[in-house]
Amino acid sequence: MDDDRWNERARGETPTERLDRNWSFLLQEMRVMQTGIQLLTGFLLTLPFQARFAQISDRDVAIYLVTTTASVLATVLVVAPVAMHRILFRRHAIATVVRWANRFAVAGFGLLGVAVIGVITLIFDVVVDPQTGLTVGIVIAAVAVTLWVALPLVLRRRTP
Repeated sequence: MDDDRWNERARGETPTERLDRNWSFLLQEMRVMQTGIQLLTGFLLTLPFQARFAQISDRDVAIYLVTTTASVLATVLVVAPVAMHRILFRRHAIATVVRWANRFAVAGFGLLGVAVIGVITLIFDVVVDPQTGLTVGIVIAAVAVTLWVALPLVLRRRTP
């Protein structure tokens, strides 16, 4: 049974009500993500202005730049649906907004993952040593991929 028919039967929802619910869910999820991303981005943007930053290795500068870029792009992606909604307001384009917001949210999660992994790698790299930084980064990447991608995909396959 397709999703629209299931929602109509099980929830008594029209396709428009479903879109409104999906939009509400996406906004709630992006609010959670946005707060973390903005805090992370703010932290990252202050680092070059710290005295010790000038002493980090070229490798750490590269990690920092990739991490900051990922964090800023994640911010752009989670804010984009709000801008899209504002521009398309009263144009009866909620289906388009929901479809694109979902894509932006998924891409934002991916970039948030890159940023989180980059931050933890950079911190351990500077505080302990590069090998530990790499090891911790790989472990966090494995945990993130498992919880954010693999587990949801397994559960998706098991859910009728």
